[in-house]
Amino acid sequence: MTQFYAEVIGDPIAQSKSPTIHRHWLAELGLEGDYRHAHVRHDDLADYLANRRKDEHWRGCNVTMPHKLSVIPLLDRLDDVARAVGAVNTIVRESDGSLTGYNTDVPGFLEPIRALGGELPLGGHAIVLGAGGAARAVVYGLWQAGYSIDILNRDPAKAQALAEEFGAPTTVGAALTLPARPRFSVADGQPAAQALLVNTTALGMGGQPPLDLSLERLEGPVTVYDIITSPLETPLLKEARARGLATVDGLSMLIGQAAVAFEHFFGAAPLRADGDAALRAVLTETQPA
Repeated sequence: MTQFYAEVIGDPIAQSKSPTIHRHWLAELGLEGDYRHAHVRHDDLADYLANRRKDEHWRGCNVTMPHKLSVIPLLDRLDDVARAVGAVNTIVRESDGSLTGYNTDVPGFLEPIRALGGELPLGGHAIVLGAGGAARAVVYGLWQAGYSIDILNRDPAKAQALAEEFGAPTTVGAALTLPARPRFSVADGQPAAQALLVNTTALGMGGQPPLDLSLERLEGPVTVYDIITSPLETPLLKEARARGLATVDGLSMLIGQAAVAFEHFFGAAPLRADGDAALRAVLTETQPA
């Protein structure tokens, strides 16, 4: 019997952790199915989707760089979050062969914040580093969670455009430098998730220069969140831990968004316990990513 399957597509794609994540959950649940990676170049994207539409065993795919925006015109519909963010990272094949685009990066990003602080909206204040493609889901998610936001980016025009697009309560900085007095006003005893510093840049990723940012101006219960997955212990997170600050690493968002996508693909929620400790152990054994 032919198995149902899903995929992750991108260019490059061999480094993706997604097959490891989804196969782990499939095995835990005892489900028949598979999850693969497919190297799809930009010029081949339309043909790839046209062919997969015809395959009744294909449940859909996750979408990574560079296709999160360019795939949108090839889909039949978008969910509200994908439409608002303007990016798709999950495609689901419906029973009639039509394709629906979702953005699971937003709930994936917010999941560990909710774990720190309780039910959303939380309010509070966040400083977001960067204004590129990865920042879109982060800024939108923070806005939906009730945060006021500072976007710090070397190109202030890009940061301003992102702020205006979402209409979020946002100020813009022209460099990756913390303000003299960050606008965190969180009293002792309040959730650390109410004050966030989030890195959405590639700085600190393997092969990239480190993020040139000191955390010495941060005080109080601030959470430092770096969405980079390789390495997990970025210089930013290492400094934050040394200063006694709460931290969230990139695997938290990656696993969170994958859990939402898994349920779309396979119709069952993955088993998750102990902070995904078993899955994290598997993923950290399969570096690099």
